[in-house]
Amino acid sequence: MNTVSAEGKQQVIINTYYRSLTKAITWRIIGTLDTILLSYLILGDTTLAMSIGFTELASKTFLFFIHERIWNKIRWKGGAVASHLRSLIKSISWRVVGTIDTIVIAMLYTSDPFAAFTIGGIETSTKIALFYLHERVWSNIKWGLKFADLHKEPLQ
Repeated sequence: MNTVSAEGKQQVIINTYYRSLTKAITWRIIGTLDTILLSYLILGDTTLAMSIGFTELASKTFLFFIHERIWNKIRWKGGAVASHLRSLIKSISWRVVGTIDTIVIAMLYTSDPFAAFTIGGIETSTKIALFYLHERVWSNIKWGLKFADLHKEPLQ
């Protein structure tokens, strides 16, 4: 979000790399548990559910970090980086990436398109809700935020 410094200069608040990495890890814990539970409920196989979930642990941690870095560069109308609308749109964009990843991984493990699309389809709603809550919690955590003058410092 944009803010004004004590000197009256307009500043932009951005996430540091450490904050993005920490958000990726905390989200991945939540997301992995959700994927394992949904996969188990749909497939009825603990080994397949764990395999799908732990493969996602690696792929989605990387994808989430990239997603965070891209969103860090997107300047929002009115400057409200942590607005509810931004969190919602960011949640949806992440879910598109995440659902494609889930479907591909489930297909690799099961060779069953119906099961893969069922897991991906159901997790769309559970993960949007969980991700939105994750974003709102992080919007209240100040650790890992960097303040930069709007027109002087290049954004990372």
